[in-house]
Amino acid sequence: MSSSGTEIVRAFDWQWVLIGEDTSVLLLLELAFRTGIIFLWLLYLLRMTGKRGLAQLSPLELAIVIALGSAAGDPMLYPEVPLLHAMLVLTVVIGVHHGVSLFMLRSKRVEAFIDGSPIELVRWGVILDGSLARANLTREDLFERLRPVGIEQLGQVRRAYLEQAGSLSVFRFTDVDVLPGLPIVPPWDLEPPAALPAGFTGLVACQGCGRVQADLASACECGSLDWTAATTEPWANDPQAQGQ
Repeated sequence: MSSSGTEIVRAFDWQWVLIGEDTSVLLLLELAFRTGIIFLWLLYLLRMTGKRGLAQLSPLELAIVIALGSAAGDPMLYPEVPLLHAMLVLTVVIGVHHGVSLFMLRSKRVEAFIDGSPIELVRWGVILDGSLARANLTREDLFERLRPVGIEQLGQVRRAYLEQAGSLSVFRFTDVDVLPGLPIVPPWDLEPPAALPAGFTGLVACQGCGRVQADLASACECGSLDWTAATTEPWANDPQAQGQ
C-alpha cells in the first residue's frame, strides 16, 4: 500500500495476475453462484422487455453477448481483476447457456418462455385486437416495419407476424386480390390521413385497426372514432404524381 492508501498494482506478479490476493475456494464458488444468478436474472429481464429491441437476436443470445462482453472486458481494463475470476465467470456463463439450451430442447414451455412465440399482428388487412400490446409495439412501429417491404395500405396484407427474434414476416395478397384498406403512406407524422368530407360515400377505414366497412359508424369495434377513406392506391391523389 502507498502512503495515500492507494493499492499498488504489481506488474507481472503471476499470483496477483491470475488469482489475486485473497482468493479461496469458497470465494470462487460464491463467484460462480453470483454469475449464474445474475445471468438468469438478465435473461429474465430481456425476456420481459419484449421483442421490439432484440434486433434479430433471441433473448438468450442477447444475454450471452452482454454477459460475455462484461466478463471479458473487466480484466482487460482493470488490472485489479484477477484473470482466474474472469475465466470462471466466462465458463459459468457458457455453462448456464448450455444448460438453458438443453432445457429449451426438451421443454416447449421453457422454449416459449425464453424465446417467446410468434405474434399475429395483422389478418386480412386488420390489426388484431390486443396484438400490438402483446408485442410491445405501437401502431406507428408496425407501419414503420411494413413500409420498407412495400406495403402502402393494410389491404395488401394477408397476414403479418412478429417472429420470436423480433423480425416481421409479411404475407401479401396478390395484386389482383388486394383489398381496399387503411393507407399507411405517407408516414402519418408527415401527413396524417385525410379527414372524411361531409356527405362522403364509399368504403371507410378505421384509423385505429384498419377495419373497412361501407358505412360510417359512430365507433369502430376497436373503440376508435377516427375514420378515413379506404383505398387500394394511396398515391392516386398525390398532386406531384398527377403533375408528371
